[in-house]
Amino acid sequence: MTEIDLAVIGLGYVGMPLAKEAVAAGLRVVGVDVDPRKVDALNAGQSYIDDLTDADLEHMLDNGFSATLDESVLARSNTIVICVPTPLDEDHRPDLSAVEGATGTVARNLTQGTLVVLESTTWPGTTDEVARPLLETSGLQAGQDFHLAFSPERIDPGNPKFGLRNTPKVVGGYTIACRDRAAAFYAQFIEQVVPVSGTREAEMAKLLENTYRHVNIALVNEMAIFCDELGINLWEAIEAAATKPFGFQKFLPGPGVGGHCIPVDPSYLSYTVRKLGYPFRFVELAQEINERMPSYVVARVQRLLNRDKKAVNGAKVVMLGVTYKEDIADERETPALPVARALLELGADLSYVDPHVKEWIVDGTPVPREEELAQAVVEADVTLLLQKHAAFDLGMIEEKARLVLDTRGVLTEGERVERL
Repeated sequence: MTEIDLAVIGLGYVGMPLAKEAVAAGLRVVGVDVDPRKVDALNAGQSYIDDLTDADLEHMLDNGFSATLDESVLARSNTIVICVPTPLDEDHRPDLSAVEGATGTVARNLTQGTLVVLESTTWPGTTDEVARPLLETSGLQAGQDFHLAFSPERIDPGNPKFGLRNTPKVVGGYTIACRDRAAAFYAQFIEQVVPVSGTREAEMAKLLENTYRHVNIALVNEMAIFCDELGINLWEAIEAAATKPFGFQKFLPGPGVGGHCIPVDPSYLSYTVRKLGYPFRFVELAQEINERMPSYVVARVQRLLNRDKKAVNGAKVVMLGVTYKEDIADERETPALPVARALLELGADLSYVDPHVKEWIVDGTPVPREEELAQAVVEADVTLLLQKHAAFDLGMIEEKARLVLDTRGVLTEGERVERL
């Protein structure tokens, strides 16, 4: 049987860029997933990932990559990297079911000398307290019979400057030997590897990165609310502050936070701190502020319509951009969802324009997609700019829309345009 250099479990926004770079470095790579639709699409050369084109995938397939539902390939793999989702459950607690399932799959197929790396974001201690005991049900011991490490993913979908190869890779091992083995693996296709003393430090590094962003976004979101009432142009103030060459990093307000990290990761850290018996007040306050922003956006839409002597009920509202980030198709945790939900509950005649999303369903209700941006903004009572996709003609929106609420600060404020 052919030996496999790398098996990637979880073929999404994290797993596929990893597989791509490993293939480019000459490694023999297989992808493992439980979703037959993903496996079939990848083997047919059809990418569903923003950062992976069909041409990229064709190159990978030509160089030996394949996707499979068959977990037995793990027994022939020198390195296994777990890249499965770690969402929150309905009570905002960490949901490790996918990690536990994937780790159990590895345990059933684990062989002597294999390197196992968890990349899924999680609370500090997961690798040692959850993954290791599951893996050791194989009869093999971590640090003796197989190597175990944690290396947090740092994928930023759609980022044209930083990808997997040139983003430093933090690596922590169960033992020093585990860390060194993992660092050597990643060094084959990542420019800079950053070793830390253990898996908990690597797990905490990821949570710290995104909690830092979460708290600072909450700061400017709260400032946006009171700056509007004070008549202060916060966007201008932020740009002015950003001219300081030290001691300040620019964060911008918006309709809420989205994506696979910022809305989720701080809750993992808060969960860890609460296990110690007290709250993580900074994180929980930031969560409260950021989760309030969609409601605030809807209130601003109501205010715009009221100024025009109209109610939300029956008003035509077109939402521009329903993904969590510009110029990608990723809808995970998008703030557009709670905004749309609230507008629908108020009786708005809702539609959307997004070149990256062909159909959009809110709580089982399909939202009509407008094909022509210009026609949509002309016909709408309110245009709600939620995402600044490059495909949007901002000048045309300013010129033709009746009323606009700009949540991204990219339009010129005027009689018909309000910024958040």
